[in-house]
Amino acid sequence: MTFDETTPVTVGEMTFDVRFDGPEDGTPVMLLHGFPETSLSWSAITPLLVASGLRVIAPNQRGYSPGARPLEVADYATDVLADDVVAIADALGLGTFHLVGHDWGGAVAWVAAANHGDRLESLTAVSVPHLAAYGAALVGDPDQQQRASYIGLLRQEGKAEHLLLENDGERLFAMYGDAVPADQASGYVAHLSEPGALTAALNWYRAMGADLASLPAVTVPTTYVWSDQDLAIGRVPAEQCAEFVDADYRFIELNGMTHWIPEQSPDVLAAAIIARVQG
Repeated sequence: MTFDETTPVTVGEMTFDVRFDGPEDGTPVMLLHGFPETSLSWSAITPLLVASGLRVIAPNQRGYSPGARPLEVADYATDVLADDVVAIADALGLGTFHLVGHDWGGAVAWVAAANHGDRLESLTAVSVPHLAAYGAALVGDPDQQQRASYIGLLRQEGKAEHLLLENDGERLFAMYGDAVPADQASGYVAHLSEPGALTAALNWYRAMGADLASLPAVTVPTTYVWSDQDLAIGRVPAEQCAEFVDADYRFIELNGMTHWIPEQSPDVLAAAIIARVQG
C-alpha cells in the first residue's frame, strides 16, 4: 500500500478513506488536511516523515470521504470532527498519537487537543492558531476581520457551491495560486466536484459557531507554524496563540510563504513536525 492509495477504515456507520505510509511499528502521526484539499496535501511531507521512522496516517476527513458524508449541517460541528480523529485512532488500535493539522485540519486538531488531550502526545498546528486567539481577533482586530470576510460567502448554501464550481472550478484554482502544484490542484478540484462533496466540505463553515472562541487552552506540547504571507490568518491571532497553550510551545514563522504551507514548504514543515515528535 502506497500513499497514493487509500484504505477504508470503518467508524460506526461511516467509512473513512485513509492513506498510510511508513513502518507499521513506527511512531504514529495523524495528518489532518484543510479546505479545499484532501489528504493528498501531505504528499510532499510524508516521505520526509517516513524517512525518520514515523508511521503516517492521513484520512480524508468527514465529508471528503464518500462513505463519511452525512447530509445535515449539524453533522459537521467542530466537536464532531474532533471526535472523528479519536474514533479513527480507536479503529486503528492506537492509544496515544501525534496530531498535525493544516487549515481546517488545524482547527479540528486544536479542538481535539482541548477535548481529548489525554490521547495526544503532541500537536503541530499549521496556519490556523488556537481558536480562542482567532475568535478574539475576529472581534478586536480589523485586519483579521477583513481577512475572514470570505467566510460569509462560503456559509451561503447553494450560492457558494455555484460560484466555486462554475467555469470548471475557476475560483477554486484561484485559491491555490502558484503555491500548489497544478496536478495536485486539479486532483483537489476533481474530488470536490463529485456529487455532494463540495457541499459537505462547506458544511464545516456552516456548522461553525461562536462557541469556538471559548475553546480552553490546550495542555499538550505544541508547535504552531504560520506564514507571513497568509491571506487568511493575520499576525495578531498568530502571535496571541501562545496565550492558549499551557505546555511546551514553539512558534515558527515562515517568511514569504503563503497559506499553503504543506505544498510550498514541505521541508521546513516536516522538520518542525519531526522535532516536535522527538520532543
